Amino acid sequence: MELGNKERSLVSKVMDGLISGIVEERYGAILPPQDVLSKEFDVSRTVMREALSMLLARHMLDVRPKIGTRIRPMRDWRMIDEDVVNWRFRAKPDNTFLRDVIEFRGSIEPAACALAAERANAADIAGIRDAFEALRQIDVNDPGFQTADALLHTRILAASGNQFYQQMAAIMRGALSLVNPIINAREGGWENVLAAHERVVDAIERRAPKEAEAAARAMIEFTAEELSHAFAPNALPHHEQPLEQR
Repeated sequence: MELGNKERSLVSKVMDGLISGIVEERYGAILPPQDVLSKEFDVSRTVMREALSMLLARHMLDVRPKIGTRIRPMRDWRMIDEDVVNWRFRAKPDNTFLRDVIEFRGSIEPAACALAAERANAADIAGIRDAFEALRQIDVNDPGFQTADALLHTRILAASGNQFYQQMAAIMRGALSLVNPIINAREGGWENVLAAHERVVDAIERRAPKEAEAAARAMIEFTAEELSHAFAPNALPHHEQPLEQR
């Protein structure tokens, strides 16, 4: 039976609630039975079943006989799905995930910047420059900061002309939402990244693909170095340090 607008809205709310419970580790490894979840969210079994099926389709859950609905490791989640990207980046980052984020950016951004320098038309370049100037003028604590930074990166990916890179924009936005607060908390971190952004934009405007690629790679390498310092054991409060470091 096809769900109406009200039921679809409820499904979305239930999915959001389930995701919050998963990333906050409230459920453990196995979700409660559907009847229990339906009561918890005060929805019908039909709505709950639909919400769970949506998460199953995104490789986030796994139903096993005599075991129940198992929560799959986050590394198995279908990251190409924009909703999954947003949900995955809600979870507290770990060192492996941060590594994977940096490796992803290192694989995509430098090549995309080089292609943008080769392929972008005048309107693309004007849009990239406008996005950079808006980013330059906004404070890192402004609510619109993250959106401004994401817009610049999204426009560069679009200007690459590569449809696969263009579809990586959701993951890129998630990556930025994760690393920016960490970089901004480091002394001089954002100033260095902003200068690197400017070198990328200048190279794209000058149609210098090798320079654009090198500037993007240097920016990502700087980010990786700052993250390694931020997450070094001696950078953590004493109670959060690994036991062997105390």
